[in-house]
Amino acid sequence: MTTQPLDLSDVLAGFSEPWSPRIVATVNDYDVRLARFAGEHVWHKHDHTDEFFLVLDGSIELGLREANGERTVKLTREQLFVVPRGTFHKPSSADGAVVLLVEPSGTLSVGDEHEQVPDTVDVTVGHRV
Repeated sequence: MTTQPLDLSDVLAGFSEPWSPRIVATVNDYDVRLARFAGEHVWHKHDHTDEFFLVLDGSIELGLREANGERTVKLTREQLFVVPRGTFHKPSSADGAVVLLVEPSGTLSVGDEHEQVPDTVDVTVGHRV
């Protein structure tokens, strides 16, 4: 853990790959991750944790599979949403986005259950900066 301020623009300048989150901080047992979204992720769910999304730039859509069927949540800059644990979801961004995520350290980017992962999605617990 660093004892100096971290400039997120410097972190963003250091990577361009979508769906490959960078761990910018750890708070207790949670990672704060910075990610670029572009195109589609994969339908997946986290059995034991909620997932926090805060859009810093651009816009995203979160497809959700809920008891009443599927719906889409659209988020733009400075909007946030929490996907409840156990809910299948599929993030996407047509125009590209920068998103801050908060999840327990060690949480896999494709969850505990997921569809086939395309080559465009990095299966990771995050990359430390």
